[in-house]
This record gives sequence, structure tokens and C-alpha cells, in this order.
Amino acid sequence: MSKKKRWIIFGGVTATLLTATVLFIWFKTDYSNETANIESRKNIKQVIEQVQEKDEEMKREKNNFSSSIKNAVENTIGLFVRNNYNIVAIGDSLTQGVGDLTNNGGYVGVIEDNLSDKAHPITIENYGKRGNRSDQLLTRLEDEHIQSSIEKADMILLTIGANDIMKVVKSNVMNLQEEPFEQARKAYKTRLQAIFNTILELSPDANIYLIGFFNPFEGYFEDIEELESILTNWNQTGRELTLNDPQLHYIPTKDLFQLKNVDLLADDNFHPNTTGYTLIGERVLTYIRPTIETAKKEKEQQNEITQE
Repeated sequence: MSKKKRWIIFGGVTATLLTATVLFIWFKTDYSNETANIESRKNIKQVIEQVQEKDEEMKREKNNFSSSIKNAVENTIGLFVRNNYNIVAIGDSLTQGVGDLTNNGGYVGVIEDNLSDKAHPITIENYGKRGNRSDQLLTRLEDEHIQSSIEKADMILLTIGANDIMKVVKSNVMNLQEEPFEQARKAYKTRLQAIFNTILELSPDANIYLIGFFNPFEGYFEDIEELESILTNWNQTGRELTLNDPQLHYIPTKDLFQLKNVDLLADDNFHPNTTGYTLIGERVLTYIRPTIETAKKEKEQQNEITQE
């Protein structure tokens, strides 16, 4: 065989080996990326399982939170609620207070503690129910006892929507695409408007505060951008609906749970802990203060007119 032919054969073999090497590296990298992506989805599934398992066995012990946060809440509002001012809280586990180891009712307990004193005690009727989705809350609003409470309410605090999202997450945990969440969001928007309409029909003069939800996965799965986008879109849906009526209000909480180096989640890594609920309570108090002050002044003016 001539030297020229040997070089041609050698060159062909070398080119083939190089091509095979490049393809191997490319497929390996692509496979590694896909594997990492699948692992992230598996991690989410594990967190979901933690929510279901650890919620039931959560310790009943008091969770100490920083005095600075406690003092901030205590100083958030310095007014007395007028007598016979009725507040109703309704919704999902955030209203129920799941994750609050002090067993004080979560953010509702924070509000109740800070609006009450010995001379002016108040009680907030709490209809929070763990796992409630918007369709289930609509059904619960047909309950005569709940309707009676809402009819007498001056203010309604509402948390709903997180479980609607979780239902889609559980069904698509290994393939988180925005399309199924977008379809569910549109249905949620319709049901949320129906919830607002139902409450306003029962209590036409009440102020309704929709409390937005946060991203419990943010500290664990920052690389999954879909979750951040989904949460933002769903929160924006609630915010936009509240703009349609002066009695509807929106309270954001997502930013509270973006604090670094602060433990704000319970043992299930999903619900707020006592500190997390404290921050939510502080935020809610800040938003509802003007409404309570206005109601108090109106009541005082009515009393003055009656006395005259």
C-alpha cells in the first residue's frame, strides 16, 4: 500500500473518531442536563410528600421568634376596633394557621392579638380549612353558618389559590410546563370572581382583602424559572380582580418570603412557621388599618349625632 493511501485511511479513521467523540460528549452533556432537570422535579415531589406527611406530625411546641419582629408587630397598629366590628377570615391552610407551632391561629391570631385589649376584646371568626381550593371554597360558601357570619361581617380576610396551583403541580411534577397552569389559572380567575360576588351579595358593605401567596419552593429550586413565573401570574390575577370594586383589596406577601438567612417555613417546608405568620400578620395589619380607622370614626360620628 502506498504512503498516500495510508495517510488517506489514517485521516478518515481520525475524522471518524473525532466525530464520534464530539457526539458522545454532546449526548452526555445533554443527558446530564436532562438528568439534572428530572432530579429537580423529583425534589419537588419529595417536598410535596413532606407537606402531606409532616403536616400531621408537626411538633406542638412554642417557636421562638426574634424580639425585633415581635416588637414590629406590636407597634404596627395603635387603635381600638370599634365595638361590634366583625371580622371573618376564610380560605385554606394559611387562614387555618397550619405550621404555627404556638397554636395561635397563624396570621389571624397575630391580628386578633394586636387589635384586642382588655377594654376592647375582639374575636375573628376563622373558617380556614387546610387543602381548600377555590372550587371547594365556593361550595363552602353555601353553608348557612358561614353565610350568617359573612352577613354580619364588616371585613373579610381571604386566602385561596395555593391549593389550585398545587393540584396542577402534583399532576405535572416531572414536566412543569406553563400551559396546564395557564388553563387552571383561567378557571381560578372565574371562580375567584364568583367568590367575591357571593361574599358581596351576603355582605354588600364589607371590605374584602385577598391575601396573595408566596413561593414556598423559592429557596430550594431557584433554577426552575417556571414556578416563579406561575406564582407571579396567579398573584397578578387576584390583584387585577380586586381593582374592579372599591371594596376589594389585595395584600401581597410574596416579597416577605424572599428574605435571606431567615427561617420562615415550618417543618414541612411549605407552610409558614410562627415567624412567617408573624410577618404576614404585620403586613395585613398595615393594609387594614385605614379601613378600621375609618369605621371607628364613622361610628363615633353616628354616636355624636344620636346624642344631639
